[in-house]
Amino acid sequence: MPSDTDVLVLGGGSTGCGIARDLAMRGLEVTLLERGTLTDGTTGRMHGLLHSGGRYAVSDRASARECIEENRVLREIAGHCVEETGGLFVKRPEDPDEYFEEKLEGCRDCGIPARVLSGREARANEPYLAADVERAIEVPDGAVDPFRLCVANAIDAENHGARIETHAEVVDLLCDGDDVTGAVVRHGAGPGKRTDVAAGSLEEITAEYVVNATGAWAGQIGAMADLEIAVRPSKGVMTIMNVRQVDTVINRCRPKGDADIVVPHETTAILGTTDVEVEDPDDYPEERWEVDLMIDSLAELVPILREARTIRSFWGVRPLYEPPGTGTVDPTDITRDFFLLDHADRDEVAGISSIVGGKFTTYRAMAEDIADHVCDKLGVRASCATAEEPLPGSENLETLAAGMDDFGLRSPIARRSKQRLGSRSQAVLECSDPNPVICQCEGVTRAEIRDAIEQSGADLNAVRIRTRASMGNCQGGFCCQAMATELHPDHDADTVRAALSELVAERWKGERHACWGEQLSQAMVNYALYATTANLDADPASDAGTDPGDGSDSLPYAAFDRGPDREPEGAAPRAGTDRPDTRGAGTDAGGGR
Repeated sequence: MPSDTDVLVLGGGSTGCGIARDLAMRGLEVTLLERGTLTDGTTGRMHGLLHSGGRYAVSDRASARECIEENRVLREIAGHCVEETGGLFVKRPEDPDEYFEEKLEGCRDCGIPARVLSGREARANEPYLAADVERAIEVPDGAVDPFRLCVANAIDAENHGARIETHAEVVDLLCDGDDVTGAVVRHGAGPGKRTDVAAGSLEEITAEYVVNATGAWAGQIGAMADLEIAVRPSKGVMTIMNVRQVDTVINRCRPKGDADIVVPHETTAILGTTDVEVEDPDDYPEERWEVDLMIDSLAELVPILREARTIRSFWGVRPLYEPPGTGTVDPTDITRDFFLLDHADRDEVAGISSIVGGKFTTYRAMAEDIADHVCDKLGVRASCATAEEPLPGSENLETLAAGMDDFGLRSPIARRSKQRLGSRSQAVLECSDPNPVICQCEGVTRAEIRDAIEQSGADLNAVRIRTRASMGNCQGGFCCQAMATELHPDHDADTVRAALSELVAERWKGERHACWGEQLSQAMVNYALYATTANLDADPASDAGTDPGDGSDSLPYAAFDRGPDREPEGAAPRAGTDRPDTRGAGTDAGGGR
């Protein structure tokens, strides 16, 4: 059978990109398909925790051991994506002593370095911890940038010959009898799509083998070949605060529960998370109570959170899986281990396997496992090298210059740039053209923006995940337009307007759930900037002045002008809050518990 590619990988999250990298490094021809931008699903909506395994040391020790092993690997191969914050499991007076001891014993049994601190010692590390915190367990948690890590895997896959296609939605699987032989792809419209195909056109891509790495959507892909994959999606909501209230990952040391972790991430802190099982991973609204819960519950650990500004909230969905017949009722009891489903053995459907479950922290191990499986199926004798070979940007980090003014930038800007670019700093930043700061909040310069545009084309959301531009305190109010101007003159006016509209809509999607207090003022400033400097509320050349109702295609100025939705007539307001009813979908970083 003629083949367009050796292996077709479905899904452009961390696992899919890791699989593409692994297989390409082994010499296979690989094509990866992602329906949106890279990280569009669960990977782009996580809380940024690099697990030590401590969160599973009581309930799921197999997962805990996998996490600490991969934690060590990622620190080595992806140093420019990881911040070694450390983590604390803190105990309040009402938290059970016996659970604290179980956690400590579990960590040590799983090989997770763990040290007990007194309340005073814990507050010496983190001064904003509550005064009544009694003691804590110190573990090697970290913070990881999921966007940077995913893109680095995709870049390395491309460097080894893989083809990475975004805005390419799988609408059907190709079958020859009981064998899966490829996929039917619908190419999307808008910035970043392939220029050699028409928007909305269909393409058949054949392959020797297909890997389903679509996470929470694995069941939907499997159904295209009459395969039943019982993924149990679980929603997690997270909230982003305006600054880092802590510099260490703070976990509450108690049995499972919602709202029990604070992750310092770049310039912000991410609060998480809820755990609600859902049926459709694309259709579950965020509820206001979940955002309230984050702040109210975690302020018991870090009281200063009550005074902080909420700049954004978002939700993601965990791709939980358990073997048939297990019958777990509570999704928090489902293992976070991963499973490789060989559909030839399990369902007598050859040519396809699925990888389900797992954690972001274990993405590389998941990729290695299924890459070994695919190579065995195709008769390829090549070993995995992804645990030894550093990702682009993490090679020779120790050779980076120690000075902060290397590239003619103010010291904090140079520091932030180096953190993002790693060993690519000199190649990107050493330029003769003027290099002003485009995004003041995140310290992103023109050179970084242009480097990201060179990688991703006129997709400003793809630029965003590569640079963090527009992801700071102002949520793009002061930099979205400046980012769009960098597309000129290589792209025409219509393309630039479309790219700006998509970026602004994406920023608003997560902001609109947090419009109370000071953040409402910030949203109004952004509104005024877009309306008065770019005429986006009345621009006949775009649809930004219209309101599609879902916030996906434009900034809904009419809805903003109307104010918050009102409670139904006769309904009592929710006790304890005066926050507006701001339901809707969000995004930014998914909900791995």
